Amino acid sequence: MSTLTVTAKGQVTLRKDVLEHLGVAAGDQISVEKLPDGRVEVRAAPRAEISDVFGLLKRKGGPRLSIEEMTEIARKGWSGGKP
Repeated sequence: MSTLTVTAKGQVTLRKDVLEHLGVAAGDQISVEKLPDGRVEVRAAPRAEISDVFGLLKRKGGPRLSIEEMTEIARKGWSGGKP
């Protein structure tokens, strides 16, 4: 277990071995979850790549949606499904 020191600004610095364990590097993000018993959970934030969205709306085994169908689905989503 490591002990960290809190600075006057209320910040802590994670040691290099901890960052390596998380698999993060400079510029990456981490997520911190506050647990009810006063502990925190630190995890590497998921990385989003632009290529992750390719094929997101692709329908497998079915016909492609028309612009009109997509618009109707979006309209229903924004209205909570109300006509």
